[in-house]
Amino acid sequence: MSLTELDKKYIASTYNRFPVEVSHGKGAILYDKNGKEYIDLGSGIGVNAFGYCDDNWCDAVKEQISQIQHTSNLYYTEPSVKLAKLLCEKTGMKKVFFSNSGAEANECAIKAARKYASKKKGDEYFTIITLKNSFHGRTLTTLAATGQDKFHELYKPLTDGFISIDAEDTDALLTAIKNHKTAAVILECIQGEGGVIPLSHEYISSVRKITEENDVLLIIDEVQTGNGRTGKLYAYMNYGITPDIVSTAKGLGGGLPLGATLLGEKVENIFDFGDHGSTFGANPVCCAAALSVLERLTDGFLDEVRKKSEFLFDFFSDRKGIESVSGMGLMVGLKTTRPAKDVILEAMENGVLLLSAKDKVRLLPPLNIDIGLLGKAAETIAKICEKEN
Repeated sequence: MSLTELDKKYIASTYNRFPVEVSHGKGAILYDKNGKEYIDLGSGIGVNAFGYCDDNWCDAVKEQISQIQHTSNLYYTEPSVKLAKLLCEKTGMKKVFFSNSGAEANECAIKAARKYASKKKGDEYFTIITLKNSFHGRTLTTLAATGQDKFHELYKPLTDGFISIDAEDTDALLTAIKNHKTAAVILECIQGEGGVIPLSHEYISSVRKITEENDVLLIIDEVQTGNGRTGKLYAYMNYGITPDIVSTAKGLGGGLPLGATLLGEKVENIFDFGDHGSTFGANPVCCAAALSVLERLTDGFLDEVRKKSEFLFDFFSDRKGIESVSGMGLMVGLKTTRPAKDVILEAMENGVLLLSAKDKVRLLPPLNIDIGLLGKAAETIAKICEKEN
């Protein structure tokens, strides 16, 4: 049986895979089993921050895995402590809880917010306000936090205590806080799965002001937008605010599963022994990999990310077949005249791998992609978009 046939026989049918059997990769280039070369502008859905098999990342993983690959959180490990320290130093947050994924990081954030509100205001203060069109994960609780009905249909009843309101509507937020005993607001500064839609500076500033005035925690979901993706270390830094809790994952591990929940001053000591846990959270190999990523996300490097972003926005603006360009940094959404799926499939045939986000083509290239390679991929995309339906 072929690999495709074996996959269909033995792996749960949750993924509508593209017809590409991956073999190996280096940097932003991926190769299939036949040796065909692709410029990968998806980077594992924003995970491979430094592309495939980055030398620095590989060295960090090899060094750690030859020492100890895993131990339980009953003991101390240097990579996790060093990583937590670096995260706190770079963000101003106070403490970190490590998990394995973005959904788990959001689960931890929700638990922290609810415990804080329970202790501070009473057990009845448990409502989490989310935004419509958001995406926060695929567990039952993070699905409840996700403001898209299509993700809810097959799995009701979801976890109780979540309401979704329209983005960019501060009156709706004020009304929700007035009518519900609220623990926290959770939002993405850029709604990635919702169509690569940045929230306005005015709205984010208003949300921060309203939450502070009402002693409601603000959780920023940085699972996709974090770790340099938007040209700042975390997307909220583009808005000049400080959240109470930050959740992140994806690019943090650079290719290994790692989630982190960053706890600010209000909640830094909210968890006691036994309140939360994770068998694989703070895995030393994953943390060593993350250190190799985070240490290189310097101001100079992030400046280069912003320059590449400017190149893409300038390149795709006013192009035939591209109706609009949205996003921030190297998180870019293209609203194309042709159906996004058609553009993605034709780009694949021409050696460029793309993603989708609702009705848009989504670009999440490695942060260190060579500008020449990025330009070559952009030219391919533009030519495909110019074609008539």
